[in-house]
Amino acid sequence: MRSLLLALSLSSGLLALAQERAPIGVHADRISGQTDGPTQAEGNVELEQGPLKLRADRLRYDPATDRVRAIGTVRIDRLGDRYSGSELDLGLSNLDGYFLSPEYFFARSQAGGRADRIHFIDSKRSELINASYTSCGLDGSGGPAWLLSADEVKLDFEANEGRAEGAVLRFYGVPILAAPVLSFPLTDERKSGWLPPSINLDNRTGLEVGVPYYWNMAPNRDATLTPIVMSRRGLAADVEFRYLEPRHSGEIDLRWLPYDRVEDRARWGLHLRHAGELPRGVRYGVDALGVSDDRYWKDFARAVPSPTPRLLSQQLRAEQPFAGWGFDGLAYARLQHWQVLDDVDPSAAIIGPYQRSPQLGLRAQQRGAAGWQLALETEFNRFTRPAGDARIGRLSGARWHALATASWPWRNAYAWLTPALTVNAASYHTDQPMADGRRHAMRTIPTVWVDGGLRFERDTRFLGRALRQTLEPRLQVVHTPRREQSTLPNFDAAGLDFNTVSIYSPNAFAGIDRVSDAQHVTVGATSRWLDPATGTQAMHAGVVQRLLLRDQLLTPEGVADTQRVSDVLLFGGAAIASRWTLDGAIQYSPNLDRTMRSVLTARYSPGPLRTVSASYRLVRSASEQLDVGWQWPVWRRLASPGGCGSGELFSVGRLNYSLRDSRITDSLVGVEYDAGCWIGRVVAERLSTGRSEATTRLLFQLELVGLSRLGSNPLQVLKDNIPGYRLLREERESTPPLPVYD
Repeated sequence: MRSLLLALSLSSGLLALAQERAPIGVHADRISGQTDGPTQAEGNVELEQGPLKLRADRLRYDPATDRVRAIGTVRIDRLGDRYSGSELDLGLSNLDGYFLSPEYFFARSQAGGRADRIHFIDSKRSELINASYTSCGLDGSGGPAWLLSADEVKLDFEANEGRAEGAVLRFYGVPILAAPVLSFPLTDERKSGWLPPSINLDNRTGLEVGVPYYWNMAPNRDATLTPIVMSRRGLAADVEFRYLEPRHSGEIDLRWLPYDRVEDRARWGLHLRHAGELPRGVRYGVDALGVSDDRYWKDFARAVPSPTPRLLSQQLRAEQPFAGWGFDGLAYARLQHWQVLDDVDPSAAIIGPYQRSPQLGLRAQQRGAAGWQLALETEFNRFTRPAGDARIGRLSGARWHALATASWPWRNAYAWLTPALTVNAASYHTDQPMADGRRHAMRTIPTVWVDGGLRFERDTRFLGRALRQTLEPRLQVVHTPRREQSTLPNFDAAGLDFNTVSIYSPNAFAGIDRVSDAQHVTVGATSRWLDPATGTQAMHAGVVQRLLLRDQLLTPEGVADTQRVSDVLLFGGAAIASRWTLDGAIQYSPNLDRTMRSVLTARYSPGPLRTVSASYRLVRSASEQLDVGWQWPVWRRLASPGGCGSGELFSVGRLNYSLRDSRITDSLVGVEYDAGCWIGRVVAERLSTGRSEATTRLLFQLELVGLSRLGSNPLQVLKDNIPGYRLLREERESTPPLPVYD
C-alpha cells in the first residue's frame, strides 16, 4: 500500500513553501503594505517559489510573526501534485499552522482525497483530521467505488512514521478491510507490520487464508512470516528470510505444516539459495530444494518452484576464474544431489539423474593471434544413484574425461569457414562390473569437421514493402570413427532433439559418455527478408538435410541408421504488418512420406491488450497437442459508478488439448475487469498431475489502482501461460510492501 503514504504525507508538499527558501514572486490585482509591516495581496493572487505555485483570493504576510495566511480558494501546485482548500495559515519560522478543508491529488499515483483539517505542529510533525484517499473520481455522481478513510492521521517525519487511527477501506460502500491503528513509513524505507491477506482456493487444500507479517530486521535483512489456515489440512506457516551482505546474499523459503489432517503427518518444503565470494575471487553458492514426501508436489504445486517438480535439485558449488599462459578459464567444484518424488502408479515412475558426489573440473580457452581457438575441459565426477534407487543394471562409479576442441574460424562479409578437431577422452572406474565384466575402461574418440557458408543479398519488395533478401547456404562435413561404447556406463549422455541446432551438431548426443560415429554431410540454406533501415527481420525460411556417407551404428534410438538421406527439416517465420506473427518447423520423412514432428505457431495481436495465439505440436506415435491462448476485450461500458469512467471486461486464458487422448490436459480461464480506478480478476487454473489426477484452483484479486492488490495474485500465472499477455496497468517501480496495521 505504498501509495497511501503519498496521500497522507500532504504536509511535506505544503511545507515546501517554507523550506525551499528560494526567491518568491507574487502577482495580484492589488498589493499593499509598508516597510517592515504586513503585506497584503488581493484578487487573483499568485505566489511562485521554484516548482511551487500558490493561488488564492487573498494573501497576507506578516514579517513580525513570519506568518503567511491565504484565504478564499487556496490552490497549490507542485511537481504535478495539486492541493486546494478554503484557508491556509502557516508560520514560516516554526512551521506551525493549519489548512482547512484540503483536497489533494498526487500525480504519481493518480489518486487523492480530502480532509477536514491539517494541523501543522512543527517542521517534523503534523496531523490530518478525517482524511480520505481514492483513485476514483469525485465528480458528484455518487461516492467513489473504493475509499480509504481514517479518523486521524499523525505524521512524524523525524521518526519516519505515520499512524492512522480508525482506518477503513470501503468498496462500493461495503467495508472490506479495517484497522484500529495503521502504521506506515513516510519514505521508501521499509517498516515492520502486517500486510494485506492472501486468499487461495483449490481442490487439495480447500480455502487457504494467509496474513503475512513483514519484519524489517535491518537495512540488509528482512523476513516475511505468514500464518496460514487451510480448511482441509489445518494450520501452516510460510517463512521467507532474505539477507544481503557485502560479500554474500541469499534467501530461505520454508513452508511447514505441523499436522496435515488429510495425510495424518507433518509436512514441509524448503528452498535455500545462497551466493557469496571468498578472498582471491572464489565464488560459491548453494541452491537446494527439498520436500517432506513424494506427494508434496501434487498437494502444494505452487510451493515447489522447480521446472521439474518431481526432480528437486540440491547443489553446492565453488568456482575460481583464472587467466594465465594465454588462457582464460574457470576452475570449479560442485556437489549435486537429487530428490526424486516417486509415484504410486508404476506407469508414472521416473528415473532420476545420477548424483555427482563430487564434480571437479577445469575449463579454459585460448585465442591465438592468427585467429585459431583452443577450448579445453576436464572433469572428475563421482556418480552415485539417488536415495531409494535400487534399479538393477544401473552402475555407479567414477569418471574422468577430457574434451578438447581446436578450431580456426575465418569470416568476411560474404563467407565464413570453420575447420575444427575435437577429441573426447574418458576413463571409467565402476563399483559394479560392466556388461563385459570389467570395472576399468578407457576410450578416446576424435572428430574432424568443417563448417562453412555463404551470404548473398539483394533488394526486393513484398506486399509493397521495400526489403533486403539474403540467401545463406551452409555446408558441414563431419567424420567420427567408430568406437565400441555399448559396454561402457552411461552416466549423463542423452539424444538430442531434431531441430535447427542439433542437425548441425557433430555429435548426436548431449553429454560425455556417448559419441556417435559419423561420416555425413549436412546441407542447408536460409533466406531472410530484412528491413534495410532498421535491420529487423520480417520473414525467414530455411531447409536442411543430412546425407549419410556410411551407416551410423551408434544412435540415440539404439538402432543403426542405414538411411542415406535423413529427414528434411523445414522452418520459417514471418511478422506481417505487426499484427500477425507466424513461426513453424516441420520434420518430414521422405522414406515414409509423412511428417514425423511439427511445431506450428500463429499469433494475432492487432493492438494493446488484444492477442490470440495458437500452437500445434505433433510427435508421431507419441503426442499431438493444440494450444490456444488469448487476452481479448469482450465487453465495454461507457460509464461506471463512482466516477471511474468507462469499464472494460477482458477474457484471458489458455487451453492445452490433447488430440491423441481427446481431452484437455491443462487449462487456464479467467476474466479481468478494468473499471479505471479498480481492476478485478478471477482466474481458474487446472493442472494435470497424473493420468486421472489434477489440481484445480481459483484465483481472485481486487486491485485498487493507486493503493494495493488484495486476494490471491494471478498475474504471474497469466504472464507465464499466455503468450503476449500484458498488464492492464503497467507496474510501477518495485518497492517493498507496506504493512496494513499494527
